[in-house]
Amino acid sequence: MRNDTLARQIGKLLATKKLTISVCESCTAGMLGAAFTSISGSSKYFQGGFIAYSDTVKKKIVGVKARTLEHFGAVSAESAWEMALGVKKKIKSDIGIAVSGIAGPGGGSKEKPIGTVYIAVAMEKTVTVKRFLFKGRRQTIRRSACKHALELLREELRNV
Repeated sequence: MRNDTLARQIGKLLATKKLTISVCESCTAGMLGAAFTSISGSSKYFQGGFIAYSDTVKKKIVGVKARTLEHFGAVSAESAWEMALGVKKKIKSDIGIAVSGIAGPGGGSKEKPIGTVYIAVAMEKTVTVKRFLFKGRRQTIRRSACKHALELLREELRNV
């Protein structure tokens, strides 16, 4: 399914439920926000977001704890969790969604190979984090991360 079609479905769900959303993106570098804003009328539910590519931005702007980054790394369930909660809090939206990963071609390790991506969705009372391992080149990994972030969000919205 194309991301714009999925984003359109999510937009309808958000509008129906009268919920707002914000994004915090690392490896997708704005793709997720672009998927939302490609839909006419998305300003009713899409509040904005951060491209938190560096650890400094994750800490100073988004509110990820230094000890989280030091102990678990930027690409971790813990960091994605704090990114989703941080953007939700900073922008004052109902939902925060975060994506952090290693798109390559460099940066991977045995524990976190290229294609490792964590996606977190912070709702009113819950935070869901999932780990993915995507295959392919940099752009393929980034597109897959965006698509799966939208799919996870749709799943979470259906449970509200």
